[in-house]
Amino acid sequence: MSADVLAVRLDSDGDVLLTGPAVRAMARTVAPRGGRVDVLASPAGRAAAGLLPDVREVLVFDAPWSGYRPPPVDRARVLDLVATLAARRYASAVVFTSFHQSPLPAAMLLRLAGVEHVAAVSEDYPGSLLDVRHARPDGLHEVEAALDLVRAAGFGAPPDGDRLRVRRPLPDVSDLVPAGPYVVVHPGASVPARAPAPDHARDVVAALAASGREVVVSGGPGETDLAAHVAAGRARDLSGRTDLARLAAVLAGARCVVVGNTGPAHLAAAVGTPVVSLFAPVVPAERWAPWGVPTVLLGDQEAACRGTRARLCPVPGHPCLGVDPADVVAAVDRLAAPYDVGTPAPRTSLPRTVGVTR
Repeated sequence: MSADVLAVRLDSDGDVLLTGPAVRAMARTVAPRGGRVDVLASPAGRAAAGLLPDVREVLVFDAPWSGYRPPPVDRARVLDLVATLAARRYASAVVFTSFHQSPLPAAMLLRLAGVEHVAAVSEDYPGSLLDVRHARPDGLHEVEAALDLVRAAGFGAPPDGDRLRVRRPLPDVSDLVPAGPYVVVHPGASVPARAPAPDHARDVVAALAASGREVVVSGGPGETDLAAHVAAGRARDLSGRTDLARLAAVLAGARCVVVGNTGPAHLAAAVGTPVVSLFAPVVPAERWAPWGVPTVLLGDQEAACRGTRARLCPVPGHPCLGVDPADVVAAVDRLAAPYDVGTPAPRTSLPRTVGVTR
C-alpha cells in the first residue's frame, strides 16, 4: 500500500473548485509520508481538477450516477476504472458529494479496487462500504462541508487557509481583453435554471456599457450564439476562445464578474475577483454562494423555485432573476471601484450591502 490518497469529486468544474481547500488539506497531511493526492473527476470537472494546487494527477470517469446527462452503465469502463485504482494502491480515499448525492456507488468501486479506508458523507446506511460515515452539520457552505469531512477522515487543515485557489502562473490573455479596466459578464450556466434569461443578460451588458464600463462576455464553445446575443456589439465576445485556464486568467484581470450560480462564479473566487452573483434560489445561497471574495448577491431568494433543485426553471418568466439592470450596475460600481486603476487599495471593511462568504 502506498502513502498516496484519492479525492473523488464526480461533478462539474464549480463543484471541483469548491473542494480545492479540502484537497490541499489532504496533500498537506500525506506529504510528510511521501504521499501525493490524485483526483478522480468527471469529464465535466477534469479541467478544474487540473487547476487545483497540490494535485499530482487527474483520473477521469464518466459516472452513470452523476451529472446533468449521465451516461449508461458501461461494464468495461467500470472494470477498467477498478483496475486502474487497484494498481495505484491508494492508502485512503475521500468521496466528496453535494448534500443530495449518494457516495455509495463510488465507495463500492473503491472497495473493489482494494482501497482500505474510505470516507464520505452518507445519509443512507453504507454497510461495509465506508470506514467514516460522516454526518454533515447544518448550515455549512460547500467549502466548509468538504473541510469538515476531511477532518473527520483524519486529515489536517490546508496550509494556506480555506480560500479557493488555482495553479499559477495563468496564461497570458492580453491579446483577448481590453487594455484598461473591464467587467466580465458570463450569461450561461451548466444548469439552465441558474442562468439569467438571454434578453435580460443582454440588457445588463447594455446598462454596463452605457455606464462607461468596458465589458467582456465569456462563454464556452456551446454558448457562442448566446454570447453573441448578449454582447450585441456592445461588448467583447470571448465565447469559445478560452479553455478553463485562460478563462481563469480573463477573470483574474477583471474588476468584477457578473455571473449566475455556476462554475465561473467559483473560478472568479478562486482568482480573487469580486462577484455580482445573479443567484437563482433553486439551491441555497448559504451553501453555494461565491466563497472568500467580496460578493453582492442579487435575485429573489424567496421565489417559488426556492429549494427545488430544478434544472429547468419551474416558474414562467424566470422571475427570481428579473433583476433591474440598474441594480447590477450599482453592484458592479460598489465592488469594482476599489480595484480600478489609480484608486486606493481595497478597503478592509466592505459596504453593508456587500457580503464576503468567508
